[in-house]
Amino acid sequence: MGSIISKINKNKSKMASPVPMTYYAKASSVKPPLIANDNAFLGDVSSSDKIDPEKPISAGFYRLEKGTPLVYDYTYHEMKIIIEGSYDVSDEAGNKVHAVPGDVFYFPKGSKITFTTDDYGLAFYCGQRGKDAA
Repeated sequence: MGSIISKINKNKSKMASPVPMTYYAKASSVKPPLIANDNAFLGDVSSSDKIDPEKPISAGFYRLEKGTPLVYDYTYHEMKIIIEGSYDVSDEAGNKVHAVPGDVFYFPKGSKITFTTDDYGLAFYCGQRGKDAA
């Protein structure tokens, strides 16, 4: 029994040092960069692509202001939560939702989604893709 415990202790000492978390203070207060039309903004805050290039995830904020709808073809899986304002979200299957803060979406790879708003909407997303690959 003593040899099993010494093996466990030996393996613990070989383990890497603790991996620190990363903190982004007030990240939602920074307007993301313009990505389409004159009213669609998106910016990654963080990504795991440097430490896990085979299975990266990237997260950030998407803002849409009143104006041209954004039609987006998802080439990756994404989760999105509405944090301010509202969106009207529809897909090619005929689903339509008026989304408000607290609503959560899953957009599977291959989905085509249309976003519109009467005023503006701000959402936080996490997608299975590399940084700035939206």
